[in-house]
Amino acid sequence: MKETRRLSVARRLDRCTVLGPGTRAVIWVQGCPLRCQGCVAAETLPFEGGDEHSVDQLADWLCGLPDVEGVTLSGGEPFAQAGPLASLIDAVRVRRPDFGAMAYSGFRYEALLRGDPDRRALLRRLDLLVDGPYVASARHGLRWRGSSNQRVIALTGRHDHLETGPDTSAGVELSVAADGSLSWAGVPPTPGFRESFEKRLAARGFVLRAEVRRKA
Repeated sequence: MKETRRLSVARRLDRCTVLGPGTRAVIWVQGCPLRCQGCVAAETLPFEGGDEHSVDQLADWLCGLPDVEGVTLSGGEPFAQAGPLASLIDAVRVRRPDFGAMAYSGFRYEALLRGDPDRRALLRRLDLLVDGPYVASARHGLRWRGSSNQRVIALTGRHDHLETGPDTSAGVELSVAADGSLSWAGVPPTPGFRESFEKRLAARGFVLRAEVRRKA
């Protein structure tokens, strides 16, 4: 695996219960080579922008979060920064060996298996993968997925019990940052959800700044 120690990050969230099992941290990376029609996080697609963080900085942040069982990697496209993300998971597990890892990818699992060494290295470190491009015309309202063509793939035995759970939307969560800015996280249950949701918030006096609008 190529040793890379820096990541371009669009956003971080220290606690989330709608993007994977349990309570998790979330890292949205900046940049995606795909252009899925109807992408709800278009601001994360350009590789320009985002905040640069070292692997060590992010590992310290994750290890300092209490009562968090793991991290969910989203974006953007995590496998476009697979090398540093694999290094990040390794750095965290030195201190927290049971720390879980889940990722979203617009690429299919089978394609990632044929990918370069960095992509295969990241796959080996994940417990769960949600794979495949977002398809606006496919069925919505599913657990942790934007459309029914996407799959939740267990890569370890950590979450075997999830196969018996309901395959329904986990919903979305609102978060207020220390500076008072409002953001939301989750997989929208219906097409056009983001626009409708943000209009309703604005009608009540809550305006989400563009730089903090993100999703999985």
